[in-house]
Amino acid sequence: MSDDPKTLVSTEWLAAHLKDPDLRILDGSMSPIGMENTAGAEYLERHIPGARYFDIDDISDGRSNLPHMVPPVEKFMSRLRAMGVGDGHQVVVYDSAGLFSAARVWWLFKLMGQNNIAVLDGGLPKWIAEGRPTEDLPPIIRDRHMTVRRQNHMVRDVTQVSHAAKLGDHEIIDARAAARFRGEAPEPREGLRSGHIPGSKNVPFTSLLNENGTLKTPETLQSVFENAGVDLSKPAITTCGSGVTAAVLCLAMERFGKTDHSLYDGSWAEWGAFPTVPVATGEA
Repeated sequence: MSDDPKTLVSTEWLAAHLKDPDLRILDGSMSPIGMENTAGAEYLERHIPGARYFDIDDISDGRSNLPHMVPPVEKFMSRLRAMGVGDGHQVVVYDSAGLFSAARVWWLFKLMGQNNIAVLDGGLPKWIAEGRPTEDLPPIIRDRHMTVRRQNHMVRDVTQVSHAAKLGDHEIIDARAAARFRGEAPEPREGLRSGHIPGSKNVPFTSLLNENGTLKTPETLQSVFENAGVDLSKPAITTCGSGVTAAVLCLAMERFGKTDHSLYDGSWAEWGAFPTVPVATGEA
């Protein structure tokens, strides 16, 4: 795999750079919906040396009743400063699933105008499987200022997505499992309708991963999107259950050079509960 400090780096790359003074490692693990959230406790037990825990649920918009929505700029800046992460740092984020929630942290940094961030390919499972070091010690934190320039074009709300669905001028790509997309499987969150945004295409995020949790090659990733009927000449809007695995789609597109993508932050947690927007079922 080709390492790119702005998208994806290998465990070999991270091991070689582990002692770099301007490297900051984040554990962006979170538990899937419906499971007890043990990610923070697991971080305390074992993490890559020097890693800080990035709590996606905490570093979010507390004013919203939707899960882990984008935090206000000031909150993002203050939380990251307290974690000792700021300007001039190269950030690597991983999660305990291989590749699940780390991409959401990567996307949040990009949204905030911070580009020197990469996801660790294969995450903590690959790191541990290779016999690489872990620790249970908290890192020594030194404040570092972070300059934020929010990239508003990277995020979409329900009104914008509704317009895009009606106009057909974007490809709306859903990262949920096929049975949820088709409306055949119940949603894990109560009170939501089943189905998908009319006109959207289904690229389950798991279809982008190898068996060991690493991301497929850029060429293969592109073919997965094309085989799902995605017109890559149109700008893309990604969506999922709550805006987490939608970011895996953004990361995948970035890997094969497609940069005109945005993420629907409310995703199905919002659309499925919104009574005035239409829902489709069956195949795309």
